[in-house]
Amino acid sequence: MPEEEYGWLPSAEVLSFEEISALVDRFIGQGVKKVRLTGGEPLVRRELPVLVKMLAQKPLEELAITTNGVLLRKHARALKDAGLQRVTVSLDTLSAERFKKLTRRDQLGEVLDGIAAAREAGFTGLKLDTVLMRGVNDDEVEALLDFAASHQAELRFIEYMDVGGATRWSMKDVVPARELLARLGSVEALPGRGSAPAERFRRANGQVFGVIASTTRPFCSSCDRARLTADGTWFTCLYASVGVDLKAALRGGASAGELEALIQRTWAQRADRGAEERLALRELRGPLASASELKGSPHLEMHTRGG
Repeated sequence: MPEEEYGWLPSAEVLSFEEISALVDRFIGQGVKKVRLTGGEPLVRRELPVLVKMLAQKPLEELAITTNGVLLRKHARALKDAGLQRVTVSLDTLSAERFKKLTRRDQLGEVLDGIAAAREAGFTGLKLDTVLMRGVNDDEVEALLDFAASHQAELRFIEYMDVGGATRWSMKDVVPARELLARLGSVEALPGRGSAPAERFRRANGQVFGVIASTTRPFCSSCDRARLTADGTWFTCLYASVGVDLKAALRGGASAGELEALIQRTWAQRADRGAEERLALRELRGPLASASELKGSPHLEMHTRGG
């Protein structure tokens, strides 16, 4: 969870579904083939299945969502019917007490029910994302793997990152990928990662899982991800402090060609190596931003920018 106090965007600043759809068209025109709705929590956006239906009609290879799962039971069937193809649920613990401490909400039951609802709705290829933190949930590795297997889901362990609201981040709290893999014993690395953030492995029992080692093994050189915030700011790197205001261009009357030219030009000039630069700080590395800095630059928040 972010800090206790943070600002909400005025509704007039938030992109409408039609504006999101128009910008997705411009990105598709420049080669984008996959779209993921994330956050924050995307399911708090009113009438989200309407947006999903709009996007599902476009020539995309994949349309997915990442959710905390709390509202998934309510929306799973409508999302499936609207054309959503894949669901990822964030799940950092199977302990109700730990869940409440991490999220400040006593809602683990709703999350687990949401995961079941996704399967009932017919979603396949379900993924579960777990941020491992030393001394917090790293004793649940096997339990989380067992849970994923029992739900025909692929678990992805994510190294604790020094971004957004992680204002108390410290390297000592990170469980490095190499340590996790050593704990799990004999595993086989699977080929074909490409530009995907997760390295995938197979255990001796056949279970496949992923590791996203952004903190200790950055993959900046192969990263092809970008993020469009709810208020239309486009970030080409998770660590970037400045983005491109596509909403201003769109609402200012820019043509489709002008928007695509802006996207193409920005991406061609992209030289982001945020995770590598953070790793190079070594012992000087701390949180990316303090609580006071987040108040001054809310786009640094992960709940604003998206994971």
